Amino acid sequence: MTKKAQASFKPGLSMRHVLCLGWKLVILVSVVLCLLAFLRIQQYSQSTDSSFSASLPRKSRLLGYQFRGRPKIAFLFLVRRNLPLDFLWENFFENVDKRDFSIYIHSEPGFRFDESTTRSAFFYDRQLKNSIKVAWGEVSMIEAERLLFEAALEDPTNQRFVLLSDSCVPLYNFSYIYKYLMDSPRSFVDSFLDKKDVRYNPKMSPVIPKKKWRKGSQWVTLTRRHAEVVVDDEIVFPIFRKFCKRRPPIDASRGKMNLKLQKQHNCIPDEHYVQTLLAMNDLEAELERRTVTYTLWNQSMANTENEAWHPHTFGYADAGPQQIKRIRGINHVFYETEFRTEWCSNNSTYVPCFLFARKFSQGAAMRLLSQGVVGNFDVSTLLEPPP
Repeated sequence: MTKKAQASFKPGLSMRHVLCLGWKLVILVSVVLCLLAFLRIQQYSQSTDSSFSASLPRKSRLLGYQFRGRPKIAFLFLVRRNLPLDFLWENFFENVDKRDFSIYIHSEPGFRFDESTTRSAFFYDRQLKNSIKVAWGEVSMIEAERLLFEAALEDPTNQRFVLLSDSCVPLYNFSYIYKYLMDSPRSFVDSFLDKKDVRYNPKMSPVIPKKKWRKGSQWVTLTRRHAEVVVDDEIVFPIFRKFCKRRPPIDASRGKMNLKLQKQHNCIPDEHYVQTLLAMNDLEAELERRTVTYTLWNQSMANTENEAWHPHTFGYADAGPQQIKRIRGINHVFYETEFRTEWCSNNSTYVPCFLFARKFSQGAAMRLLSQGVVGNFDVSTLLEPPP
């Protein structure tokens, strides 16, 4: 009896010992996996955010701050180098109370706006000191936009933020545009769904879900709250930097390498970033989902394989009063991909859709001024060399 009892007791001790060792092993493996996951997250965060944090440091602002006083419009010019239509904007800002607007310019690094580079004193020293080199279709485009919004947010009196290119022209005088924007509590952001769109990169998921992916014009007009969302974003921008990249153009010198390059995913960041960011923050109910900057798109064959849309450049011949009247008369925008007609309204009142237009050449801008379409201007002053 004693031997049998001992014989049955020893296997019991062995089983408990095995179970104890098994649980210790499971706990040890779990701890190791957690540590590896933590290190991987840290590595990813540093790789995606290091350049972001270096180029665009966050600014501390008072949350819930309610501005009291006369609000300003911040005009944010994203330009290649200089402002070729500075003479037209000089006329636009002339005789306007300087307390109603401010100007910020993102130009190429090192370029300075002074009496030797611009005819208008309104632009003197308005360039950003921390500008970056910008390439079309690259993430640097939205990085430059964010730098403009960040600089303008430093002034608490700036309450509306209008992003403009170096070829934009105003369609109305300052007082009309000021009232139009200040009367609306919403931002104007061209934003729509495109079910045929192939620019969404599945690698963006789950940070950016496909259902929140939006497309639209980069030329946005934001309220202060929405401008802060753009500048303070530390989630969407790094994902765009990593996964939304333009496919390189075909280069004959690369031969067969082009076949490999053309298989890369193609994404144009500036046509998706602000729209997607605001959608992810559930702010679309606070938007007029249209831009206030008009662009005439021409469809043309970029090459034998790819079909592309290009903005039409207005020259002297097609920038007369009738053309401007036609643009001013547009009161709705049809979004084919959503079967949606956006009737242009401002605070529940129907209004013309557009306040600005692009792309206008110098000759077109001269005609607008000389014929009094936008303002009164003596074109002969342009024949004089700048001081």
